[in-house]
Amino acid sequence: MEEQFILRVPPSVAERIDHLLGENTSSAEDKSLDLSFSEDGRTGTFVIGNDQFPASLLDLPCILESYKTYDDNVLIKTADIGQMIMVREEGDLAPDTVEYRHGLTPPMRDARRRRFRREPDLNPEVVRRVEKDLLNIMAGGTAENADVEVAEQEEEGDENARNTNKKNAPPPAPKPDAPEAVTNVGEPDRSDSDESDDSE
Repeated sequence: MEEQFILRVPPSVAERIDHLLGENTSSAEDKSLDLSFSEDGRTGTFVIGNDQFPASLLDLPCILESYKTYDDNVLIKTADIGQMIMVREEGDLAPDTVEYRHGLTPPMRDARRRRFRREPDLNPEVVRRVEKDLLNIMAGGTAENADVEVAEQEEEGDENARNTNKKNAPPPAPKPDAPEAVTNVGEPDRSDSDESDDSE
């Protein structure tokens, strides 16, 4: 596998790099291309010709795969890309974090906020206390500052005894004003399909 990264540059610099990589180089001053980083490994300088631009190494929100082909038919994976070098104009502000918010394509705009779950905001003291309690429990001890409730499982016989003590609800009384259902003894039951045949 190869080692690769994304190089994102301003449009004016992109044109100069395109001319530099093309067969016909227009001027000799654009032939020098350099990238150097400071001691922190995240900020640096991109040099093309006699011009210097600030650069930052940023982590992409997800891993990208790059492929190459020799016959325009079969693709061969060459690398996993997880970082991008962003070259800025001289007056542009540097990014405040090392994690880039956006992906490379429009659907991945603001991907860190929209597509990925945030890390929970946990108090380190609570985490230490819970970890200590878990280690105590695993060693056979008990947790500190914990309320313990003992719930007993009821036996089947106890449940039947409780059910006999409950009062049985009386059956509902019939309504006095309700007419009694009248049935036709001589005629067979008719379905909906039989009614449609009577129209003949």
